[in-house]
Amino acid sequence: MHYRTLAGGTGPEVSALCLGILPFGSSVDDATSYAILDRFAEAGGTFVDTSNNYAIWAPGGTGDESELLLGRWLRDRGARDRTVVATKVGARPPAGSTKIWPEVWEGLSAKVIRAGIEGSLRRLGTDHVDLYYAHVEDRDVPVTETVEAFAEVVRSGATRVLGVSNHAAWRVAAARQYAADQGLPGYTCVQQRHTYLWPVPGGEWGAQWYARDDVQDMIAANDDMTLMAYGPLIHGAYTRPDKKLLAEYDHPVSHRRLDVLREVAKELGATPNQVVLAWQMGGALPIVPVVGVSSVAQLDEALAAVDLDLGPELRARLDAV
Repeated sequence: MHYRTLAGGTGPEVSALCLGILPFGSSVDDATSYAILDRFAEAGGTFVDTSNNYAIWAPGGTGDESELLLGRWLRDRGARDRTVVATKVGARPPAGSTKIWPEVWEGLSAKVIRAGIEGSLRRLGTDHVDLYYAHVEDRDVPVTETVEAFAEVVRSGATRVLGVSNHAAWRVAAARQYAADQGLPGYTCVQQRHTYLWPVPGGEWGAQWYARDDVQDMIAANDDMTLMAYGPLIHGAYTRPDKKLLAEYDHPVSHRRLDVLREVAKELGATPNQVVLAWQMGGALPIVPVVGVSSVAQLDEALAAVDLDLGPELRARLDAV
C-alpha cells in the first residue's frame, strides 16, 4: 500500500485507496462486509468512507446501517486507532419526512451539523471522526453558518479535517475564503464524482456533482486540498458487459477513450479498472479514489492497482484522447 497525508501535510496519513462502504450492513451483508474490511486492513488499507444516510434507500433502510456496521467492526477488531474514518452530514431526510434523498435532505444548518456529528459518533462508537464532510450543497443556509458550525466540530475535538461533497466549485471557494478570513478551519477534501471518462457537456446527476475543470483547477492551485474521487469505476461498466455505460458518459469521446483504455490495459496485463485507478492515483492532481466493492475479489482487483505503474508514455496516451 502507498500513503498520502491530507490537508497539506497537517491531516492524517491515509492509504492511497479509500474503501467506500455505502452498502455495508444493508445490501452487502455483515459477514461479507467484515471480510472486505478485514482484507482491506490486511493489505494496508487505512481509509474508510461512510455517511449518516447510507443506505436509507435500501429496503427497510434507516440511513444508520453503514455507520453501525463500521462501528461494530472497529470495536470487534480493535481497529479504531489504525483506521481513518470519514463520514458525512446533510443528506438524511428532515425529521418526519416521508421522502428520502435525493428528493429531500436536511441540509447544512448549524442545528443539523451539531446533531449529525453526535449521531455519527454514537453509531460509530468513537469520540471523533478523522474527516467530516458537508454531504450535499445547501443554498438555503448561509455559507457563514455552515462554516462556523463545522469549525465548532473541529474545536470540540469531534473531527480533525473538514471536507465537502457534491458542491459547486464557487461555493467551496466561498466557504474556504470565509474560513480563512475568520481564522477558522476550512474544507480541504473535496469528494466528487470523477473517473477516466468525462460526462457529456451539461450532464449531471441531480444533487451529485462531477469534478470538472473548475474543481480540478481549484485543487491544483491549493496545496492543502485533495480530491476524493467517488464512482471511479462507474458501477462496473469498464469491465462488465452486463453493465451499460451511464447515459451521462455515453458520447463519442468516451468511446474513443474506452478504446485507448482497453489497449493500455491489455499491454500491461491489467484490467481497465486497475488502469483507471492507477491513472487517478499517479497523476499530478492529488486524488484518492473512493472504491466501492461488494466482494473480496473486487477489492483484490482494486488493490492491485496501487502498484501499477503507467509510466509517462502510457499516461500521455491515456490523456491525449
